[in-house]
Amino acid sequence: MENNNIFAKTHLVTPQEPPAITTDNLQVYYGDNHAMHDASLSFPEHQITALIGASGSGKSTYLRSLNRMNDDLATVKGKIMYHGIDINASDVNVYEIRRHIGMVFQLPNPFAKSIRENLTFALKAYGIKKKSELDERVETSLKEAALWDEVKDNLNRSALSLSGGQAQRLCIARSLAIKQDVLLLDEPASALDPISTAKIEATLLKLVKKYTIIIVTHNMQQASRISKYTAFFHLGHVLEFDTTSHIFQEPQVPVTRDYVLGNFG
Repeated sequence: MENNNIFAKTHLVTPQEPPAITTDNLQVYYGDNHAMHDASLSFPEHQITALIGASGSGKSTYLRSLNRMNDDLATVKGKIMYHGIDINASDVNVYEIRRHIGMVFQLPNPFAKSIRENLTFALKAYGIKKKSELDERVETSLKEAALWDEVKDNLNRSALSLSGGQAQRLCIARSLAIKQDVLLLDEPASALDPISTAKIEATLLKLVKKYTIIIVTHNMQQASRISKYTAFFHLGHVLEFDTTSHIFQEPQVPVTRDYVLGNFG
């Protein structure tokens, strides 16, 4: 009964900006475990939205559903709308979805290839063979990811030789190279030092002019620094969604208030 009382009060606003992705009654099950309940959210284009909440609250489960990364792990029900298409429908081409909606994980995962090949591998698979176009995509994506000046003179070195922060920016550049317009980031800076974290945040603040960014973070200071909107997750429920300033300064749900004040989590 206590949990039911917690979930009885929610505060979910709908942003005025045009949405890049919306979810309607999204449910996620890991076998018999109902991990995500009734998540209906709208993510505005060209904004950064942060997903916050304690470990096990459902943030990453929800995020991974947005480009069908949960397909082999869980049962996902409900609608995920992207440009008028329900990308959770069974007849949708998952690989085509991931050409538009990219994922950057908590730990950098560069391929065991050169820096250049990390960026051209997928492009070649999609049929882009012309050297001049490949070179342009490499340069543009590395510049957008704020990595070009650090690696431009040695693009043939192994990507595995990069520092953690550089490797994470390379992973962001991989998404940019294939011109994905929605970037999903799952704790992208949690394993990085403060200087590398600052570079990632500065990169995201520049990218948001052209991309829609949804980021899971445990770092509430990071959420307050870079996001326009914030969603608070608790035990598989979205309890509050509002502008970041409202979430942190005037939360409407008691559990949200407890979390942002550090009373649990």
